[in-house]
Amino acid sequence: MHSSLDIKELTIWRNKTALLSLNESIQGGEILSIMGPSGSGKSTLLNWLTGMLPPTFTAHGNLYLNQQNITHTPCHLRHIGLLYQDPLLFPHLSVEGNIAFAMPKLSKKKDLENVSLALEKVGLGGLEKRSPASLSGGQQARVALLRVLLSKPKAILLDEPFSKLDSELRQEVRDIVFKQIRAHQLPAIMVTHDHSDAIAARGNIINLATLEKRYA
Repeated sequence: MHSSLDIKELTIWRNKTALLSLNESIQGGEILSIMGPSGSGKSTLLNWLTGMLPPTFTAHGNLYLNQQNITHTPCHLRHIGLLYQDPLLFPHLSVEGNIAFAMPKLSKKKDLENVSLALEKVGLGGLEKRSPASLSGGQQARVALLRVLLSKPKAILLDEPFSKLDSELRQEVRDIVFKQIRAHQLPAIMVTHDHSDAIAARGNIINLATLEKRYA
């Protein structure tokens, strides 16, 4: 099925002041980068996309995922994955336990096979039983990515996902994340302060401060 995430005629207000306006279509495997200084509306946009806009804001517009209107769908039913700047792994679960936590349940044996295959693909084969605390920052970031991907999202949001990694590790993890998004043909929106992230995503770039749009 053709996958897409469509933001239709969106305007978000804080009190009576318009904060941002967007009208965008992101196709499967594409990454739209959202940039702008603090206070320009990046986090507010993510909150609207996930269905968690605080009551201090009002929004007009619609959100379509794979041609289905999900504007008023509860956040846990939207099938939108979210990757944060912190891995947020459960310390009491193993690597495989963290990844399997959000997976649609098949059989335990099949689930663990799928986890092992996914770990191999991102260079973490054999780490199934390890504690998250024993992993490096880059390894934790990859486990967090697999936890999102294996939950079978229909779209993915990236909230400054590489900001806590050093420059060399940042590029390595970034390449893995973008490769997986394209392999799974997921429409993606990335919020970032880093222009190199936006360039590496090879998609359209929107600066909320100026509402300037750069086309890939």
